[in-house]
Amino acid sequence: MAPAATGVVRVEKVGDRSVVTRCFAKYPLKFITPSKVGLASSGAAWLYTITYGGGIVSGDVISCVVDIGDGCTTAMTTQASTKVYKAVDSKFSEQVLEARVGKDAFFALIPDPVTCFSTARYHQKQVFHVFSDSNLVIVDWLTSGRYESGEKWNFSFYKSINHIFLDDQPLFIDSVLLEQNSNFSIADRMQEYNVVAMVILLGPKLKHIKEQMQDEVKKMMSVQLRPLNSAGGRYSTKLQRLHPHRPPLIASCSPVGRMGTGMIARITAMSTESVYRFLSHHLAALGPFLGTCPYST
Repeated sequence: MAPAATGVVRVEKVGDRSVVTRCFAKYPLKFITPSKVGLASSGAAWLYTITYGGGIVSGDVISCVVDIGDGCTTAMTTQASTKVYKAVDSKFSEQVLEARVGKDAFFALIPDPVTCFSTARYHQKQVFHVFSDSNLVIVDWLTSGRYESGEKWNFSFYKSINHIFLDDQPLFIDSVLLEQNSNFSIADRMQEYNVVAMVILLGPKLKHIKEQMQDEVKKMMSVQLRPLNSAGGRYSTKLQRLHPHRPPLIASCSPVGRMGTGMIARITAMSTESVYRFLSHHLAALGPFLGTCPYST
């Protein structure tokens, strides 16, 4: 049984602008809908999600429904990383998002990463309903925890599911599961890497961005994976100097949907900062649609 909605948002076209015409939220969720973000000429609606207390505590269940009307442009993001606190009595923290993206609409889900603290148990499910001319950007990522303080991959359970339905038919189903077990801990499997990310680009307006990202990732990895390549490059950090033959950031791209109309990029990295730089660079072309470049400093 689906949890009762703790948040409902409706975006509709009013004149030449996308406007939030319905916005409902209850504990532990809250929305901020600023009237202007970046260039007003984009006409995009922005939606920030926050939680009381600055994080998700054990047992919290957040269920959100977002309806993007035909021809609308909307960006949904967070004010900071989503912190998931330790589990009490092995209770899960859960987030569910269902988004309906109208015809010729543009929806960008561009949050900061999820950060799960020690013993946390977290489950996330995101479902998107689109049309053939809808445009969808999804960024889904997590960190190992407070790794600069020595807390790395100490949470108990993390699962993120993303479903995309095109004209009510399944187009894309993906699941990421990280769970501690008796043989190998998550930290053993992840080694020096502290961030896992996924980016999905789907829709006709994103064709150029998709092709550019594919080309640049291919060139970057052909250099990064050379056995004798020296440490350095756009995404290198001080961690890379400790492991000069291990790339600070690894990325790959693959097609999604019929005739390769979409693309999924998967990234793993040693530092959160390197992924921010990756996203800022590769998603900068979203600026004209959203009024400002995502993840820009």
